[in-house]
Amino acid sequence: MILTALTLLPLLAAQEVVPIRAGPQAPAPAPARPVVELAICLDTSGSMDGLIENAKQKIWAVVNDLALAEPTPILRVALLTYGNDGHLAENGWVHVHTDFTEDLDLVSRELFALSTNGGTELVARVIRASVERLSWTPAENALKLLVVAGNESAEQDAEFAAGDMAAAAIARGILVNTIYCGNAMDEIAPGWQAVALRADGQFATMDHNQIALAIETPFDGRLGELSVAINATYLPYGALGAEACRNQMEQDANAAYCNGWTAAARAATKGGKLYFNGHWDLVDACKDPAFELAQVKEADLPEAMRAMSAEQRRAHVDAMGAKRAELQTEIGAVEAQRQAVIEAEMKKLQAEGLETLDRAVRDAIRAQAAGKGLRFPAPPPAAVPAPVAAAAPAPASSPVH
Repeated sequence: MILTALTLLPLLAAQEVVPIRAGPQAPAPAPARPVVELAICLDTSGSMDGLIENAKQKIWAVVNDLALAEPTPILRVALLTYGNDGHLAENGWVHVHTDFTEDLDLVSRELFALSTNGGTELVARVIRASVERLSWTPAENALKLLVVAGNESAEQDAEFAAGDMAAAAIARGILVNTIYCGNAMDEIAPGWQAVALRADGQFATMDHNQIALAIETPFDGRLGELSVAINATYLPYGALGAEACRNQMEQDANAAYCNGWTAAARAATKGGKLYFNGHWDLVDACKDPAFELAQVKEADLPEAMRAMSAEQRRAHVDAMGAKRAELQTEIGAVEAQRQAVIEAEMKKLQAEGLETLDRAVRDAIRAQAAGKGLRFPAPPPAAVPAPVAAAAPAPASSPVH
C-alpha cells in the first residue's frame, strides 16, 4: 500500500544535504518521446530470496503497464544489488549489474543470476552508487526513478545518511521510491518512508516472501506459441547479435520456468511497444532513420542475408517487420482476452490484490508520470490475488543463468 509521509516533513526539514558527484552522462535521446529511466535496487542479503523471486516474475508486469502510457516512452532499466557479502566492501557492498539499457532481456538475465549471501544492507550506499555510477540522461523530459527495496533499517550506514543521499538525488531530478519488505507498523518502517519523502518519492510495504497466485488462463498456451513465432522475425547482426538472440530464447525459458502467468506476461511484453532491440536486431534498427542497412558489413549480417543484393536485404527486413507487426497485433488481442479471464477469476475469488513488487513500482510510476507528460488511459491492472489455491507447478527444468 502507498502511504503518505507528510507528517514527517517537520522532522526532516533541517537535515543537511550531502552532495554527490555527478555520474557519467549519456547523450540525450530524441525529445519527441519522453524517457523513463528506472533504477531497481534490490537487497540481496541472506533473507531476501523472496524479493528476488518477486522481481523475476513481476518485471514483465511493470513493463506491460508502462507500455500503456501515452505518448509511448523510451524505457531504460538499470539493476543494482546491495547488502551482499559477495560484493566489494570498498563499494559499500553495492554492485551495478547493468547500467541503463533498453535491453530488457539483459535485465532478465541478470535477475535470474542473482543469489543471496548474508551482508550489511546500506541503503545510503546503493542510492549514492545509483546517482554516481549510472548514466542518467540529461534529457529534460525524462522521468528518473530509483526504487530501493529491503527489509532492514534504512539508516545502518555510519558514514552516509540515506535521507541525505535521497535529497542529493532529487537535486538532480531523480525521485527515490522505497519499498520496505515488512509490516508498515514495524518500528523501522518510518525510516524507509522518510527516505522517500526526502526525494519526492512514494513509499510502500510488501511481504517479500509472499508470491501472489499466478492465475493461468486458456490463452497462456497461445501466447507462448506467439512468443516463439515472433522470435523468428528477429534478424541478429553485429558483434552482439548471436548472443543476444540466444539470450532472448533463454529468457523465454526462464519465464516459463516460473509459471505460465510469467511466461504469458513476457509474451505480452514482446508484443508491446517497449520491447526494442535495435542494438542487435535489424528490424528494430531500421526503424531509426539514421541507421543505414547498406553500411552493415556482410560478415555482420545473418548468414541467410549475406548472398542477397542490397534490394533483397531491404525487402527481407521489411517482410520480417511486417510479419512481426502481425504477430504483435495478435499478441495484443490474445493478451486482452487473458486479462479479462484474470479479472473475472479475481472477482469470483472475491480476493483483494496483494501488495507485490510490481504493484508498488507501477503505482509509483503512475503517480509520478504526469509531471513528465505521460498519461495512462485506464486504471492499472489489478494485482494478482493472494494464494487461495495452489498454482500450477513450474516446469521441471531449471532457470537459465
